[in-house]
Amino acid sequence: MALPTLAQSLGFTPMPGETPSATIAPRWYPACHITYTRDTWVTLLNPLGQYAYEEAKLLCPESPTTWVAWVPDHGEIILDRSHFYC
Repeated sequence: MALPTLAQSLGFTPMPGETPSATIAPRWYPACHITYTRDTWVTLLNPLGQYAYEEAKLLCPESPTTWVAWVPDHGEIILDRSHFYC
């Protein structure tokens, strides 16, 4: 007679198509819950140019998904969250 696994002894049951070991750890969905505010320095995912800095200072939100920002050696720019958001 086989002994129950840890997951079985804790009452976990696999979802259809899952192996029993997958039920031990919950599913993980990557999501970023960082709230940015004005005067926050953010690292750009893609630098704007060879001589521009890789960071930008957020000045004010332009819309729910975009910010007016200042990049040293580049100037003012509109950044979408996808340009710096995790």
